Amino acid sequence: MNLTLSEIFIYPIKSLGGISLTEALVEKRGLQYDRRIMLVDENGIFITQRDFPQMALLKTKIEGNTLTVYHPQLKHSIILSLNNEKVTSLNKIKVKIWDDICEASLISKEADYFFSDMIGIRCRLVYMPENEVRIVDRQRKYVADDHIVGFADGYPFLIIGQSSLDELNRRLENPLPINRFRPNFVFTGGQPFEEDRWKDFLIDEIKFRAVKPCARCVITTTDQQTAERSNEPLRTLSTFRRNGNKVLFGMNLVAYNSGKVKVGDNITLL
Repeated sequence: MNLTLSEIFIYPIKSLGGISLTEALVEKRGLQYDRRIMLVDENGIFITQRDFPQMALLKTKIEGNTLTVYHPQLKHSIILSLNNEKVTSLNKIKVKIWDDICEASLISKEADYFFSDMIGIRCRLVYMPENEVRIVDRQRKYVADDHIVGFADGYPFLIIGQSSLDELNRRLENPLPINRFRPNFVFTGGQPFEEDRWKDFLIDEIKFRAVKPCARCVITTTDQQTAERSNEPLRTLSTFRRNGNKVLFGMNLVAYNSGKVKVGDNITLL
């Protein structure tokens, strides 16, 4: 059975548009640049497409050391630096993401104004500095050793099999693209949902562990091009992927070493 890494994605700002890559660096808290930046409301609480589907309309691209965020329809854009360690000397605030309280650095007033205007609520753009430690699974329910994560919901990496998406789409009246599920990795080969059964595996020489199925939310029902919502895919997934009150699709991962992965790399189950 040949398993091959077929797609790589990062989401530099949590809940905004993602970027497709041919290669990426695996770091302690996730892929390089993945969800190190986040929007928070006036109380420092994270905001996402769950409540503001219009965030899907803000796209991102990386050129050199800069991140451009743009709205294709409105023709508005802002250019941000990816060298954000220099902002750590500026104002730091406490931010809340799910049950975690983290210290984050404010990026700029200009960014705050831009995103407040684009999303329609007062918000601030923050960056997670290198010295901030957000522990994965503090309760030790799924992973026994210390791993850290950026501003992703809970785990540093998410993988989905192309066969799993194909099986879902076979059941849907209108097939959906992978961007509804915001994975970091997509792979070809194998059976639908076989990633459910994985534990330790290699992508090239990087060791990962599959630790927990990903419970899906309303973001999967948001068209990433129009921000419009429907009942799918949650309605169909709930007919065959329900576990208790959760609907599962994809596997959360942690990594045990750093390095580069690239599209075409072999995946080896251990």
